[in-house]
Amino acid sequence: MQRYAHLLIIPVVFFGDRWTKILIVEHMQYLSSIEVTSFLSIVHARNYGGAFGFLSQHGASTIIFLVFPIVIIAGLIYYLLRYRHPLLVNIALACILAGALGNIYDRLLYGYVTDFIDVYYGKYHWPAFNVADASITCGIGLWMFTQLLGPGSRAQGPERKPG
Repeated sequence: MQRYAHLLIIPVVFFGDRWTKILIVEHMQYLSSIEVTSFLSIVHARNYGGAFGFLSQHGASTIIFLVFPIVIIAGLIYYLLRYRHPLLVNIALACILAGALGNIYDRLLYGYVTDFIDVYYGKYHWPAFNVADASITCGIGLWMFTQLLGPGSRAQGPERKPG
């Protein structure tokens, strides 16, 4: 069981993402905004494209942003369950998978993803995102960190064979 403990990240992130998106949709008008601090607002936005709205104006984007994530999700599930990895790599992959599942759920159900975290500083503005996006970003960052340390490091752990 301990070998799969990192998989608990998946339902926690998925349902946390669902819960926050439901709160936004039920309690905020579309395109409304609530300023929290001088650099953070809660908004109700819809993303019909990929990360940062990429390809949101193209008709093929719906197909691209349904098929590609499903292939990635299937690959991540296979990779997580088929091979043994160091704990940090498992955590990173679970975060990526959880976020991908959260966003693909929205895209399959609604045709878009609800974004609501809006970060900015002066005239510099980061595109709105959600819990699933943050999980994917943290997972990729953690995975890159383990790869930079290289095989055999404490974070990377010893190289292991499949199985």
